Amino acid sequence: MGYHLAQANIAKFKATLNHPIMKEFVDFLEPVNRFAEESEGFVWRLKDDHGRSASYIESPFKDEMMAVNISVWEDLESFKNFVYGSVHHYFLRNKRKWFDLKGPSQFVLWWMPKGTVPTLDMAKEKLELLEKNGPSPRAFTLREFYDFKGNKVVAAPR
Repeated sequence: MGYHLAQANIAKFKATLNHPIMKEFVDFLEPVNRFAEESEGFVWRLKDDHGRSASYIESPFKDEMMAVNISVWEDLESFKNFVYGSVHHYFLRNKRKWFDLKGPSQFVLWWMPKGTVPTLDMAKEKLELLEKNGPSPRAFTLREFYDFKGNKVVAAPR
């Protein structure tokens, strides 16, 4: 059995998706998600019932302004290449334009057996686990990364 790398991130929108300050973000949601799906190592991403971004899904965080993104990748390198080596990096660098970044952990990684996909509840559980206990083999970050065997890696370089 092999493993895939799952990631979840949450962020609170500064405004509703139809507000003018959100226009650039909304205009690029689908192109960036399509690019992710076409990227080497991409496995799966959470979508709404219409195939749109997970930003349109009601999250288990009991806040209609909370955006949730979940995806699965073959390995760390594939994930990092998309996040830091593509147009996605522009949106990551400028996230303060569209999101309020105060609050609990916003990003978490974990390993999943190949052929399985994460759920919203699982993502919430992993984010809460990271917030409560810090990085561990069950929920970790790029700065405190664990391989699929549970061994801590000094850092997952960008």
